[in-house]
Amino acid sequence: MPLPVRTPVTRTLLILIALMFVVEAILGGPPLRQPAAWLMLDIRGNALELLGALTGGTLFDRQWWRLITVMFLHANLPHYAVNSWALFQLGSLYEALFGSRRFLLVYFATGLCASIASMIHIANTDGASVGASGAIFGILGAFIFSIRRSQWRHERWARGLTQQLVFWGVLNLVLGLTFRKYIDNSAHIAGLVSGLILGLVLPHRTPPLPPGQNVIDVQPYDDSPMPPRD
Repeated sequence: MPLPVRTPVTRTLLILIALMFVVEAILGGPPLRQPAAWLMLDIRGNALELLGALTGGTLFDRQWWRLITVMFLHANLPHYAVNSWALFQLGSLYEALFGSRRFLLVYFATGLCASIASMIHIANTDGASVGASGAIFGILGAFIFSIRRSQWRHERWARGLTQQLVFWGVLNLVLGLTFRKYIDNSAHIAGLVSGLILGLVLPHRTPPLPPGQNVIDVQPYDDSPMPPRD
């Protein structure tokens, strides 16, 4: 399905994330003599750290730029693919319904909150984390109240979309608690909560265009943290 009209921010984010994953693969992908390893395309931890992953020492080294760069990095091919698909679905629809400026604010504000929570969570450990899903959870949270405050809140499609958002949000949080060794749930929770708050308090304007055929089913996603460094 092509992106709906007027979604330049979503398009740009997806392009930047894709380009960064290509750089990751070049700098930290598996050796060419191991073609089977390219099916998962696990990126080496040292390459991710070089490119801007959050690490256990980020808080104490004051490398604040990592709070932003982490949103454009992914640990392996499935991680990149699932988060990109979730961003495509949620981001393109939110931007089309509520505008590019509002989407840009929600994405980076909630992503920053998620990064701070993740940084605190892994401080003084040998852990590290990458991924965009803190911001994606932020979009999900903002979407819930944005829809509830919109002119479409009584429409059947709007009620159905809200139910999907709540379902997938709860499911992914449960998965994060179940597989906490592999999923950075602190980032997910911080992104979701900050998104809910922004969706509730941001000035509400009439959305720029009707949903038409642009309503997209929401699918699950995760944000697996980068494996501990050697």
